[in-house]
Amino acid sequence: MSKSRGRNGLLGVGGQRRSIPRKALRGGAGAGPGGGDPLAEKKELLRRMRERSREQAADQLNDQSVEQAADQVDEQE
Repeated sequence: MSKSRGRNGLLGVGGQRRSIPRKALRGGAGAGPGGGDPLAEKKELLRRMRERSREQAADQLNDQSVEQAADQVDEQE
């Protein structure tokens, strides 16, 4: 009896697999939790990335102008 228990001990661990419809995989109806509009999410992500990129570029320009101003002050002294 112990042999069969050892062989079949892990049978069914992890739950049963079930097929997921393609529409659910692509965010369609019945997607369950987290199923928003994928196109809207992508647009929002791109907007945030562009905004962050603009801020970084502005910071770099500001840093360069501060360095140039400091160099000019040093040259005048």
